[in-house]
Amino acid sequence: MQRTDGRALSELRTILIHEKAFGYAPGAVLLEVGNTKVLCTVTLQQGVPPFLRGKGSGWLSAEYGMLPTATQDRTARQASALKYNGRAVEISRLIGRALRSIVNLKLLPDYTILVDCDVLQADGGTRTASISGASIALMRAQEAWIASKLLKKPFLTDLVAAVSVGVVNGVCVVDPSYQEDSSGQADFNFVMARSGGIVEVQGGAEKAPVDWNLFTQAQLMARDGAAQWFLLFEKEQQKMGMATEKKESTLAAEKKESTVATERVPLFSLHNRLHLS
Repeated sequence: MQRTDGRALSELRTILIHEKAFGYAPGAVLLEVGNTKVLCTVTLQQGVPPFLRGKGSGWLSAEYGMLPTATQDRTARQASALKYNGRAVEISRLIGRALRSIVNLKLLPDYTILVDCDVLQADGGTRTASISGASIALMRAQEAWIASKLLKKPFLTDLVAAVSVGVVNGVCVVDPSYQEDSSGQADFNFVMARSGGIVEVQGGAEKAPVDWNLFTQAQLMARDGAAQWFLLFEKEQQKMGMATEKKESTLAAEKKESTVATERVPLFSLHNRLHLS
């Protein structure tokens, strides 16, 4: 089968990660997966839901939404429509469940981690892109909170990535675009941990039952797709580590210059000036 964009059946779309998309959020990533663009931010807020008060635990909550012109036909904002968008609520809960599975909330007692995923442009796979992008944003937020002494040690216990696998013309394809997804017979979303476990699986047939062999193939292809994501995660972690080392090196150099300047002060003391004169 020839895919519409020429990709191999198991190949993800081109992924671009733009760092520091927001100046105020400790963790912020603008993620592009093909023509899908999602802005993922992570912030911290004091307080937890009532059922966690006094239990020495934190919480993580996620919100997903699409901008009005994220699709070709403008959609109304939830605030304008005066009602909740059922799809947005369902995806928000999925993102929250996926991320809570890899966070040690005991390390942030009485705080809530807020994850916002805003779709700027949709071309299929917005929920999977949101989960993967939010995972990167959490890494960045963790780095910022440790640097600011808010955290003493990492709260992330693992990383998660999400991959969509569609069945198009009886063939499994990884990370389908909207064009492929809209003409497909089935669609499955797999959320996987870097350690190898499955966090959640969603999906179903659109028109007719799907053969079990195709579902088994979809699982294997999703694992390969997740592996591609985790390689990107490793590169992001390396970049963050290099940035931290560079920052520490700069601070050490500044400290050394300050020490040298301090040692030179006695040369210009009143005693030396009187002696020289």
